[in-house]
Amino acid sequence: MSALNQHGLVGSDRKTSVTASSSGRDRVVLSAVVFAVLFAQVLLYPGIPDLVSELGATPANWAGDVDEVLDAGMWFLTAEFLGFVLFAGVWGAASDAIGRRTPLVVAGALGGAVGYLALPVLSALDLPYAVVLLVRFLQGAATIGALSLAITTLIDLPGGHGRNMGAAGLAIGAGTGLGAPVGGQLYELGPLVPVQVTTVALAVAGLLATFATDRTPDDTDSSLRALARVRDRPSLAVPYAFGFVDRLTAGFFALVGTVYFQSDIGLGLNAADTGLLLGAFFVPFALLQYPLGRLSDRVGRVIPVAAGSLAYGLAVVSVFYAPSVPVAVLAMVTVGVLGALVAPATMALVSDLAAVDYRGAAMGGFNIAGSLGFLTGIVVGASVAATVGFEAAFLVVGFSEVLIAVAAVPLLLRLDVPATPWLDAE
Repeated sequence: MSALNQHGLVGSDRKTSVTASSSGRDRVVLSAVVFAVLFAQVLLYPGIPDLVSELGATPANWAGDVDEVLDAGMWFLTAEFLGFVLFAGVWGAASDAIGRRTPLVVAGALGGAVGYLALPVLSALDLPYAVVLLVRFLQGAATIGALSLAITTLIDLPGGHGRNMGAAGLAIGAGTGLGAPVGGQLYELGPLVPVQVTTVALAVAGLLATFATDRTPDDTDSSLRALARVRDRPSLAVPYAFGFVDRLTAGFFALVGTVYFQSDIGLGLNAADTGLLLGAFFVPFALLQYPLGRLSDRVGRVIPVAAGSLAYGLAVVSVFYAPSVPVAVLAMVTVGVLGALVAPATMALVSDLAAVDYRGAAMGGFNIAGSLGFLTGIVVGASVAATVGFEAAFLVVGFSEVLIAVAAVPLLLRLDVPATPWLDAE
């Protein structure tokens, strides 16, 4: 046996013979990809009312017509997440089928960059808003491939699922944490400036992905039957349910929360201040993802997921009842801390339950559930806010999180995962 073969560096064996330093490098690279994708996405949120107006959906002065802005913003965000829902599983199953992930991450990121690049062009051509929504859908279908498969490739790394999902959560939180305040400031330069920066960020994500080692396990399912394997693993419904309701609150804040913060009915903030308020949630959400992800490796997933979700829902409701901006900031910080407790543990639970041969499809399913939750948060939140009021919308969304936490505890306790999954993952 040659020295090369002896060290497992020929053929498929190279995927499993990795050093700790190369794993650490890939963890940084893939986290950077996740960061760039989420940073790009959230850049747009603080000024959604201004952006949809620039794209021809609403009048330039929307202050007197909150319902119209909610409707236009709802469709703009819904189009992207519809692409997420329909294509997340397809990207995951495709990566399992071909046994490669990183080329698809590159393709998804670059495809998303092209989609964002087209939006200012459509604005200049004065095309109908329906065309904008179609491009937005295609951009979402591409972008979810980069996001979902970058996270799945992180799962493929050694070192513990909680650790790897903590790294993913840190990247998600950092991207969204910086995206909101930076996006708010960019809107001060013009309504399309955040879109232009988003295009660059996704192009950079595609470039970064080329530096990651593809570690797709050798025994992934060789066909799209991986989707059926996910269907035959009903216990995955538990983390999917939590992922759904957690992202529901994110969708709610992306549109309804933003409009509430900026409207005269709410706090009366501008886009820049709205970005800073959203950052009060995302910064602690980012900073605590990694340590709390590792905590779930040691104490198990039940306490972080169940108790964290219960408290998280109550904290969401408290944002509405904040009597002033400083108190609202404190409430948003609390929401961020509790979100950081729940998110990495929930993603790690998916990897605990899914076998390596359909892990990509399983994480794709989790992203489908999350995207459906985001859509629900947008549509239900906007509908309730427009017909009943902002208070009812906050109550519906917050107590949805509480209800799922209470209902799912017995199911969590019956799941067949180690009490301390990190012991089996080292």
